[in-house]
Amino acid sequence: MSSPDIIRQALPPELSGMVRSVRFADGVATIVADAGALGRSAAAQLQKELEQAAAAVPGVTEVRVALMSERVKRRIVAVGSGKGGVGKSTLTANLAVALAKMGRKVGVVDADIYGPSQVMLLDPARGKPRAEGNTLIPVESEFGVKLLSMAQLVEGGKAIAWRGPMVGQALTQMMEADWGDAELLLVDLPPGTGDVQLTMLQKFKPDGALIVTTPQDLALIDATRAIDLFSQAKIPVVGMVENMAGYICPHCGEASDPFGLGGAEAAARALGHEFLGRVPLHMAIRVASDTGQPPAANDGEQGRVFAAIAGRVAQWLDSNKG
Repeated sequence: MSSPDIIRQALPPELSGMVRSVRFADGVATIVADAGALGRSAAAQLQKELEQAAAAVPGVTEVRVALMSERVKRRIVAVGSGKGGVGKSTLTANLAVALAKMGRKVGVVDADIYGPSQVMLLDPARGKPRAEGNTLIPVESEFGVKLLSMAQLVEGGKAIAWRGPMVGQALTQMMEADWGDAELLLVDLPPGTGDVQLTMLQKFKPDGALIVTTPQDLALIDATRAIDLFSQAKIPVVGMVENMAGYICPHCGEASDPFGLGGAEAAARALGHEFLGRVPLHMAIRVASDTGQPPAANDGEQGRVFAAIAGRVAQWLDSNKG
C-alpha cells in the first residue's frame, strides 16, 4: 500500500519544492503544486511530470494534480522617444541584457510594428515563437532575455501595411503572450504618440516610462512631447537617457560632440525627472548591435555604460513597487 510520503519521495527532486501537499486514498493520489511562477507551457509540463512520477508508485491507480495559479506580478516599463533615429531600440535591447545579467527575469516586446528591429539586436538565429492555441510563446535569446517581435511573425523584408485596429491587436497578442517567469517587460515603442502608444497606455498601463533622446534641441522637443503623453496618462517617468552623447573616434580615441552634449540632462533637470546616463556614439556599439551581440552582454567599456543605466532602472523598480 502506498502513502503520501512514498509518493512525495517518488517525485523528481527538482519539482519537490513546488509541491504543496500530497494525499492518498483508495488508490487516488492527489497532488497540489504551485505553478504561479510558470507560464502555461511550463505548467502543463509540470503537471505531466507529476502525473507520470506518481502513477509509477505501486498502489496508485489514479493521479489528480491541482495547480495553484496565482499570477506573476509582472512590471512593465515602456521605452519611448517621441522621435525616430535616437537609438531607442538599441538601448532597450542592451538594457534588457544588462538587467538579465543582474538576475532579473526580463522580456522584450518589440512594439514598433512597422519597423521591428529587436530580432537583429537580440540574436537573429533563435527562430520563431511557438503558439499554443491563440497564445504566443516568446523566443529566449542566448542572453537570457525573452523576445516577441513582428519580425519573427512575418516574412523578412515584407512591409506591414496595417491600420490602427490590426496594430492594436498585434500589440495585445504580444503583451498577453505566455511570458512564463518574466518579472519585467520592456516595451520598445515606435516613434511618436500614435495608436501603439495609446493602446499601451489605455490597456496595459505601464509601471513607468523611460525616455531616450539625443542631445540636440530638435530631439529634445519630441522627447518632451513623449513625456507629456505619459504624464497625461499618469505614467511615472523612470528617467531620461542621452544617446549618441559624443562621438568616440575609433582611431585616436578623441571625443567630439556632433549632436551637442548635456541637453538631455538639462531637460531632465528642468522637467523634474531623473537623468539615467549617457551612451556615446561609438563604432563598437554599432558593430556589435548589427551582429546580434549587445555590448551589455560583456564587461567591456561599452557594457559598463549600459550596466550603469540598468542599475538605476533596477533601483527605481525596487523603490516604486506600487
